[in-house]
Amino acid sequence: MHDDPFFGLNPYHVALAVIGIVVILARWLPRMVSDREPASAPLMILFGAGAAMLVPGMPLPPDPRESPLIWELVSELAVIMALFGAGMRLDSLRPLAKWGPTARMLGVAMPLTILSVMLLGIGLEGLTVGGAILLGAVLAPTDPVLAADVQVGPPQEGEEHPVRFTLTTEAALNDGLAFPFVYLGLIVAAEGLNPSAWAADWLLRDVLYRIVVGAAMGWVGAKGLALVLFHVPRRFILAETGTGVIALAGVLLCYGSTELVEGYGFIAVAVMGLTLRRVEEGHEYHRRLHDFSESIEHALTAILLVGLGTVLPMLFADLTWAHVGLTLLFLVVIRPLAGWVSLIGTPLDTSSRAVVSIYGVRGIGSIYYLCYAASHLEFVNEAQLWSLVGLVILLSTILHGFSVGWAMDRIREE
Repeated sequence: MHDDPFFGLNPYHVALAVIGIVVILARWLPRMVSDREPASAPLMILFGAGAAMLVPGMPLPPDPRESPLIWELVSELAVIMALFGAGMRLDSLRPLAKWGPTARMLGVAMPLTILSVMLLGIGLEGLTVGGAILLGAVLAPTDPVLAADVQVGPPQEGEEHPVRFTLTTEAALNDGLAFPFVYLGLIVAAEGLNPSAWAADWLLRDVLYRIVVGAAMGWVGAKGLALVLFHVPRRFILAETGTGVIALAGVLLCYGSTELVEGYGFIAVAVMGLTLRRVEEGHEYHRRLHDFSESIEHALTAILLVGLGTVLPMLFADLTWAHVGLTLLFLVVIRPLAGWVSLIGTPLDTSSRAVVSIYGVRGIGSIYYLCYAASHLEFVNEAQLWSLVGLVILLSTILHGFSVGWAMDRIREE
């Protein structure tokens, strides 16, 4: 005779049901007041936290501080697909002058942001130098998924206002360009603040070599995939089949092979998306491929955000008022001010400069980088870093998600 009750609560099934309910509610409720998407991100986090505290039998995902690997792998795949999709969105890369604001955001705003966060982390939080550098690097990348409503539209729609172009290209490239600073934080944590011992190696290997190889592998990968999709065999090209699976396989191949030769895979897949979009530009396959990759990234992101929400009560056990102060300074002072200063002298008008400076949503990339660092080195300040990053992601999605509609109306083309 079976002893289990007929209506047993299997924790796994409870989790599936809760994830389904949370994602549906987070996507559906904002439609009551707006047609814009980003508001769903904070709701997934908040509803996930509520489910963890209120739903009986709700299993929790592994604590990222204790078991970072699963979080690292899922967030890595989400970022890969998001970066490739961001590159695919851009219909035109010319004239070269339109890249000016992007170059400023990557070359000026991002280092300023990392430096400012590092100094505040040491001063306000008492972090070690290595931990403070890592915090700056973790918070530097803007999220190409959660900021979708401030980016350009899908391929062949032509929604490429200078603000949208800048935010899209920044999100596509700064995830990879933050990696040298992650390595710098790891090096300082392991070897101490002694630049004479490691600076040359860091510059040559982690900055120059890895970036150049990542960009080159992305270009080669795109050209190879273009041959398979559009040119060989000429009479029965794969692009006519409509499936995105072969392109997804190409993206994974490009990322994996780039990492094998010690290049930055994130840069490679972004460059791959940018380059592949230039081949057979008018072909409808680009739109199908974009939609396919976007569906994957949104599904992975939803799982990660709900999961983050369920572990937030644990992460916030170490939260202090100093964390709150640093988070608010980062979101309302450091990033906006660094962006504003970096864009001085660009053709963007005042409203456009303000939107580009403010709307850098933090999210999945930050989760990945912190998990990556934690899996490679044990940090003294790891609990503090997770509390800070969790709070930054939550408040960033709330502040940016619920104000983005008004902001984009300010710069809407007449």
